[in-house]
Amino acid sequence: MDSVFQRIYKEYHQDLFQFLYYMVQNKEHAEDLVQEVYIRVLKSYDRFEGKSSEKTWLFSIARNVAIDFFRKQKSWKKRILDTFDWGENQIKDKEPIPEDVAVQNEEIKLMYECLQECSVDHRLVLVMRFIQSLSIAETAQSLGWTESKVKTTQHRAVKALKKAMETRLVKEGKDGEQFFLGR
Repeated sequence: MDSVFQRIYKEYHQDLFQFLYYMVQNKEHAEDLVQEVYIRVLKSYDRFEGKSSEKTWLFSIARNVAIDFFRKQKSWKKRILDTFDWGENQIKDKEPIPEDVAVQNEEIKLMYECLQECSVDHRLVLVMRFIQSLSIAETAQSLGWTESKVKTTQHRAVKALKKAMETRLVKEGKDGEQFFLGR
């Protein structure tokens, strides 16, 4: 099992970390979540049937780990809000992008920031399709969705991301029509 784990780690670690980082926007949380993925892999590798590629299997585990994280965060934030009676205002993490992930291109940086305004499903599809370069079929397998649902969600996600980018640019006094997603 050690050699299998080492091979999986060597082959997929960077992709898993990057995927989870884009999902949670925090390096330490992403590192913790990657460890959780590996724990689940070690516990369940003997049940992996090979019906999908290892990569899609790993991403489906990573997706579930991310969703569990969001559920815990939501209930944690809710408990704090209830305890202190601050109302339903969302607490936003203003933490800057870590240097090792900072993006040089202004358009990509804007896209990266606006990605956080998307729903979890939209973010999952955008990260898997455009950042991790998974095919529609691989994305569907990882998410447990139909290919049709992936295509529809991708279309809506790109549209929502473009709108968020244009809105941000208009607020900053720049021309929002200059960006074309999906080049």
